Amino acid sequence: MGKRRCVVAALAAIMLMMELAALTVAENRRSMLSNGLGMTPPMGWNSWNHFGCNIDEKMIRETADALVSTGISKLGYEYVNIDDCWAEISRDDKGNLVPKKSTFPSGIKALADYVHKKGLKLGIYSDAGYFTCSKQMPGSLGYEEQDAKTFASWGIDYLKYDNCNNDGSKPTKRYPVMTRALMKAGRPIFFSLCEWGDMHPAEWGAPVGNSWRTTNDISDNWESMISRADQNEIYAEYARPGGWNDPDMLEVGNGGMTKDEYIVHFSLWAISKAPLLLGCDIRNMTRETMDIITNKEVIAVNQDPYGFQAKKVRMEGDQEVKFIQLLFCNVRDLNSSPHHWTYRDLFVTLHTLTSKVFIVLFVHPQAPQYFVTRRRAYFSLNQPRISLSFSLLDSHKGLIICSFLVTKAFKRFVGVQRGQYS
Repeated sequence: MGKRRCVVAALAAIMLMMELAALTVAENRRSMLSNGLGMTPPMGWNSWNHFGCNIDEKMIRETADALVSTGISKLGYEYVNIDDCWAEISRDDKGNLVPKKSTFPSGIKALADYVHKKGLKLGIYSDAGYFTCSKQMPGSLGYEEQDAKTFASWGIDYLKYDNCNNDGSKPTKRYPVMTRALMKAGRPIFFSLCEWGDMHPAEWGAPVGNSWRTTNDISDNWESMISRADQNEIYAEYARPGGWNDPDMLEVGNGGMTKDEYIVHFSLWAISKAPLLLGCDIRNMTRETMDIITNKEVIAVNQDPYGFQAKKVRMEGDQEVKFIQLLFCNVRDLNSSPHHWTYRDLFVTLHTLTSKVFIVLFVHPQAPQYFVTRRRAYFSLNQPRISLSFSLLDSHKGLIICSFLVTKAFKRFVGVQRGQYS
């Protein structure tokens, strides 16, 4: 009993330190960036993956309408983000950015007002260079304060800041200039660093932005998606409330992957605490796409307030074991033992070609007087449900830590779900 108590006490101390560290990091980020945003990963939509430069104000308005009419705005999808190509190639005689007259004749402020009336938020795009990546509009290099004030005056809520056509200086020099400009602009604006991971922005992005790209651009295929997830996972320890690793926007619904692959895509982004920014045509989503992006249990994992990102802990040939932890704040008290817990598709339940996935589950409460046994379970294609039994010495809301096995061969996927007491 003495050894067990020591082990449990040590585990409890570790978990408490992790929670305190998360809160401390979050506080530091808020004080440095001073916008109070990004306490959970942002959710919404971005125009680039599906539309590229083929955007106009009518399509943006219709997308905002669709976010509301489909009901997905109620799930947290609140940002309507305009990407590249929204401005004229030249600034006005006062040096201001000018919305493109042929595609945004009403201006960005009118569009922001429309989006805000829907209960949504408007995002916009610029670049830490002389021109944006399309070379069809100016970047903000040398105009940071002026552009930040312009964005604030228009009612912008989110800025994606790219890294093309710059002066050759390091992004660690150019990006903080815009950070300071946004802090003085008079409006909280979520700052998304799109540096493509070249100089490991996860290592320096916390005081600069609310999220940072850890990878190059994603493409709508399995190989690109998985490689972005793998590259992003390296920086898992840097993800915390106020600052998130960003493996690029979601491709779900764009047609380049199968339904099962899109489910994997969405679920990996969810457990990675990545921004859930849809990249499809919201106005014309299929039922399959809707089912994937509206899975409340998956979204809940992504939006968990503690913000611990899933991390790969072991590889064995084609097999990978990942690790995720989150706090179930809504678990009812347990008053006797043993207790019976029924899991439905626990977090990530993957089916390999051999129809089995190995799950290792730990349930550990937050105080040393509580103890729970470790359980293992197999899930198979014809057994989507499984029951696990464990014992607690007292009632408490527990911290769930789950490891799950991923193989490169899997094609079937059930989804990310929370467990249920029974």
